Amino acid sequence: MKLNWVERLVVNNPVRVMIQRGMIKWIKGVTRVPPQARIMEIGCGRGAGARLLQQEFQPAVLHAFDLDERMIRLAGRYLQGESKDKICLYVGDAMTLPYRDGVLDAVFGFGVLHHLPDWRQGLREIARVLKPGGIYFLEEFYPQFYLNFLARRLFLHPEHDRFYSHDLRAALAEAGFGLQGCLEQKMLGILAVAVKPDLL
Repeated sequence: MKLNWVERLVVNNPVRVMIQRGMIKWIKGVTRVPPQARIMEIGCGRGAGARLLQQEFQPAVLHAFDLDERMIRLAGRYLQGESKDKICLYVGDAMTLPYRDGVLDAVFGFGVLHHLPDWRQGLREIARVLKPGGIYFLEEFYPQFYLNFLARRLFLHPEHDRFYSHDLRAALAEAGFGLQGCLEQKMLGILAVAVKPDLL
């Protein structure tokens, strides 16, 4: 689901970049992204998260996509010089990822899964494209936060089949993920590093 103008304003500002920088610092304290990794960011917006991922992890490949073509155009302007040359931007849908099975080392989703009408399918797709031992970082919000009286008037979210803490944890386990690190506030949301089991 595409963001409305209020949500675009919320996610495309310097405060959001500072928050993402803090989340990446937390991720680096919880897990290790291998050198020369193949990374994907889902729902990249204007590209601020992709720039931070490029700077912090220096992956061999960084693909970043968004459902909204306007966001990809903004990202193309935001990412200049070396960053732009190393980041592949495209319009895409998290529920049908254009990758073979088991090709990515890490997937990052900064507040994206709760926007998907079929979030379980999105989770299955993320699990499918990750290598064994690959990580999925998720920042997600629960319905108590975004489906309250005020938020419903400001933001646009699917209203059916939404996940709470127990739903998300069950779906992560069903998709084969184990949690390596987690910060959660059940009335707000979760930051987590989920790991796809290594087959060895």
